[in-house]
Amino acid sequence: MDKELLRIVIIAAGLIVIIGMLFWAYLKSRKTNDRREWYGESVPANHDDDFDDEPFSDPKPKAGKQKSKSGRLFDQPADFELEDFELDDDEAVQPRVSIPPIIQFSVVAKADEGFNGVPLIDAFKRAGLEYGSLKIFERLDANRLVDFGVACMVEPGTFPDKNLQTFYCPGLVFFMQPGELDDARAVFDDFVETIQLLANELHGEVWDHKRQPLTDETIAAIRFGL
Repeated sequence: MDKELLRIVIIAAGLIVIIGMLFWAYLKSRKTNDRREWYGESVPANHDDDFDDEPFSDPKPKAGKQKSKSGRLFDQPADFELEDFELDDDEAVQPRVSIPPIIQFSVVAKADEGFNGVPLIDAFKRAGLEYGSLKIFERLDANRLVDFGVACMVEPGTFPDKNLQTFYCPGLVFFMQPGELDDARAVFDDFVETIQLLANELHGEVWDHKRQPLTDETIAAIRFGL
């Protein structure tokens, strides 16, 4: 290729580049004008063309940061009101109760003579309770530690290990110490289930700590507090 032809090619390439730049500037100017007409307001001349890729910001002012239960911060709208939210019946908050160091329920015999020793001990064994060194019956966990105990309602509260045919007990006292347990709620469930089982087998009435009939509401309130 001679020098004259090379010069013509270079000039032609330069003209193509110039035309391309002019066309790009035209499109940019038209895009800016269209945007002004759409929003009805002036756009700064130095506004970056990445405008279309940026989200719109919320014009409403934000209230202060609030903490969630997990400790993370979240934005709370300035017009937030608790009355705006309603709970379904099954989401109602269960009232908390003060849990005593010892939870105590009773099973009282309906018969005047009380519970006889023979069917009483048989019922204890079917419920998986074991006779302990203190001469009361106990629920033991996998590590042979006491979850809860069962005593006779009258002094000294113990059960004999012989002459069961002549032994009578007017009622049983079930007790547990939730503060000493790793999983107090699970033990409480077993506690209540065992009480109800023995009450059915021995034909007794279940009382709460106030010597009133034990209700489902009382059970639920205590369980929720554990």
